[in-house]
Amino acid sequence: MFPVIAWRAVARSLQHLTGLLADLHSKGCDLYLHQQGVDTTTPSGKAMFQMMGVFAEFEREMIRDRVNASLDRARAEGKRLGRPPVPPVVERKVRKLRSQGLSLAVIARRVELSKGKVHAICAA
Repeated sequence: MFPVIAWRAVARSLQHLTGLLADLHSKGCDLYLHQQGVDTTTPSGKAMFQMMGVFAEFEREMIRDRVNASLDRARAEGKRLGRPPVPPVVERKVRKLRSQGLSLAVIARRVELSKGKVHAICAA
């Protein structure tokens, strides 16, 4: 078997991690993670590799739950989420400039909005 040496693990989920290891093994390669000192040529290295994946996935899920709880709390408190709305005065100015035949890019520069936001205002 040929060793594959990596500085750190690169996987986004436990499923991806085990799939990566299975792909490497099917090609006759083993994995050695230098930073963690994990060598998948040994049973203990394989177990440690999988445990690291489990804990990494657990940590991601905990972060996701905390973020969602914070968003739910903010909504319950009546806080507005996302970008602030464009003031009606600016929307009227965008429509007026568009009716004068100006391009979206020119209007965006004049009112200091993105071209996408100007397009959305004109399309509404």
